Amino acid sequence: MRADRLLSILLLLQVHSRLTSRELARRLEVSERTIHRDMEALGVAGIPVVAERGNGGGWGLLEEYRTNLTGLNEAEIQALFFIKPDRLLNDLGLRKASEAALIKLLAAVPSAQRRDAEYARQRIYVDTAGWNTSEGESLPHLAVVQAAVWQERRLRIGYLRNEEVVERVLDPLGLVAKGNIWYLIAAVDEQLRSYRVSRIARAELLEEPCQRPIDFDLASYWRQSMRSFKANLPRYTVRVRVPEELVHGLYHASRAMKIEQTGEADEQGCLELLLHFEMREDACGYVLSFGPRVEILEPLELREQIYELARSYVEQHK
Repeated sequence: MRADRLLSILLLLQVHSRLTSRELARRLEVSERTIHRDMEALGVAGIPVVAERGNGGGWGLLEEYRTNLTGLNEAEIQALFFIKPDRLLNDLGLRKASEAALIKLLAAVPSAQRRDAEYARQRIYVDTAGWNTSEGESLPHLAVVQAAVWQERRLRIGYLRNEEVVERVLDPLGLVAKGNIWYLIAAVDEQLRSYRVSRIARAELLEEPCQRPIDFDLASYWRQSMRSFKANLPRYTVRVRVPEELVHGLYHASRAMKIEQTGEADEQGCLELLLHFEMREDACGYVLSFGPRVEILEPLELREQIYELARSYVEQHK
């Protein structure tokens, strides 16, 4: 709408002092001709916009002019902490609102709106580190879950667990985006739980208000949850000996594995490394991909398994 664009121009000039027609057109996704018409409209309305030519020129406001039209609406406040990535903003229907919110935030945020921004921060948190996946998930019930979180109302869900849908009544506390995967953090019988939103088979917003722990902090809870999750992951460790020139390739061959160097190169120019996997099957496929260049020192069971696989392959292709 033109009124929104005129307000955005006014606030941008208030923040940046001086902007060219080209820069304004780029930011607002319109033509420079449209910007010139908008400037004429602002002047007719009594706004003291001025234009300066030459290097460092552009549109500006007279120094004494300020506007207090910086109120943020509800959707814009929600968008404050969802600037990127666009896919997550689209999931929540907030992409356009985020652009308007940034302009208004830069202009000036009154104390009341700062409290609203803190309210949003405690209910939506974006963890940008993914689970090694680039594809999004089907989220038919995200809108209902989001409404429950935002309105602080209890939520009844049917949750898919072990191929069975179980019913839960939750106190929703926040949403977390891990890569492209959404999680609902909720309290059940005073216990905090994480629910993958794509596994919610049905969702119903209830009338009762949710019970939110006074000292609950969404970001702190999620970070602690991630530390506990990683500490409890299964680990299969393999000790290998490899030529020094192969080490760089080992580091870039898999994101699902960690490498720990145990010493300096020996007289043959080889290094001993500890490779950490989640499962033995992962270790087997990874080591096999490098052929005889990787010597397995431990565990012996992995050496025997790879030997049997290689022998079977040779027998099959005689």
